[in-house]
Amino acid sequence: MPSYSQGLSEWVAALRYEDLPPAVVEHTRLRVLDVFGLVLAGHGTAFGRSVREAVLALNPAGPCRILGSGDRTSPGGAALANGALSQALEFDDTHNESIVHMSSPAVAAAFALAEAGKLSGRDLITAIAIGNEISCRIGSVAPGQFHRRGFHPTGLFATFGATFLAAKLLALTAAQMTNAAGIAGSFASGLLECWVDGTQSKFLHPGWAAQSGITAATMARAGTTGPATILEGRFGLFASHLQDTAVTRDYGRIADGLGQHWESERASFKPFPAAHVIHPYLDAALRLRAEHEIDPREIERVACPVAAYIVGIVCEPVAEKRRPRSDSHGRVSLQYSLAEALVRGRLGKDAYQPEFLRDPEILRIADRVEFRVDPDFPGPERFKGAVEITLRDGRRFATVEENNRGSAANPMPAADIIAKFEENAAELLAPDARRRLVDAVLALEGAGDAGAIVDLTLAGGRAC
Repeated sequence: MPSYSQGLSEWVAALRYEDLPPAVVEHTRLRVLDVFGLVLAGHGTAFGRSVREAVLALNPAGPCRILGSGDRTSPGGAALANGALSQALEFDDTHNESIVHMSSPAVAAAFALAEAGKLSGRDLITAIAIGNEISCRIGSVAPGQFHRRGFHPTGLFATFGATFLAAKLLALTAAQMTNAAGIAGSFASGLLECWVDGTQSKFLHPGWAAQSGITAATMARAGTTGPATILEGRFGLFASHLQDTAVTRDYGRIADGLGQHWESERASFKPFPAAHVIHPYLDAALRLRAEHEIDPREIERVACPVAAYIVGIVCEPVAEKRRPRSDSHGRVSLQYSLAEALVRGRLGKDAYQPEFLRDPEILRIADRVEFRVDPDFPGPERFKGAVEITLRDGRRFATVEENNRGSAANPMPAADIIAKFEENAAELLAPDARRRLVDAVLALEGAGDAGAIVDLTLAGGRAC
């Protein structure tokens, strides 16, 4: 019986652009546009500047470019830089059940390879769809279990997605793809200790996954071997990272219905630059604020029922969540994020600035955000939120957000995703340049040389 990675390899090797459902093609184009905007926005952060400097020092001039700056580097360097930059604002899409950020590493790896060798838009759409699907499927074997143990799903699962993506673009055989997956397993990482002190290492994980995928596929093409049972084996991903044998592992999620059911279609775009499980609470709170014209100075209490699995992600330790040490700390805090949104009336690209993290009124409300575990709330397959706001005069206002905005059940229209891109790209690209880039990405399947689109991420650039 073939291993799971062997089954994936056979599917990837045989898949053609024509096999993709129209919805997958459409959403893949929008995910590319979303990631491009996030990379451009990442340049304006201290984290983004550090990544750019380090990547260029480690990987000097090569055939690929960092989006937005045009700095030349190696394929691995471009994948690392663009993947990391895309998560600088915690604004990239997420597969709800596995909580894996799949598109940022996929897009970063695909466009690095597109610049290293001429590839068509159809090639890239197919490969990105493959990478996203595999990241989500492997992440769904034991959903929720990795965050509980301090592992970031993107660092673990997206490494495999990026590997199969790269293997497809590099035209590996199915046997070589299986070796590449085995090699990739030794790169899969994702420790989340940075959540304790608010440091930035988590933001590197999409870039590290993208770089690792290219490395693994290139090694396998050259003849390096890797274990075929890297997922289910005795020392494979799940046995090593989930050593509690009582944890359920549904390996059928990896391969069942491949090509008929697209798990990646259950991924959500992000309307807010914060941990995705916070999003329905943000929409609920902002709706109450607007509908009832709530003056944040009058807020006495904000009560939030939550699902048990999110407590260790965004609710506890309470002292850390109420007083985040950095923007990255704040982005994974339910208490702080709700407080900033209620005080400022929005939570956009400019959120979590140092002055906001020290604002006395925001911190006062953060101290008044309370949570309780509600056993009737759904698991990670659906992000639900509910908020009750009590004012000083005793009035109470409550609402429920059954599905996070941006999900398949509550989708963001394409116009909203384009508007998000426009906001994120505005600092680096003029309006006409942004429009050219939007038009090119939304027509990606017609590009003969997809790598030329990178020109459009540069100020005043035009695709060849």
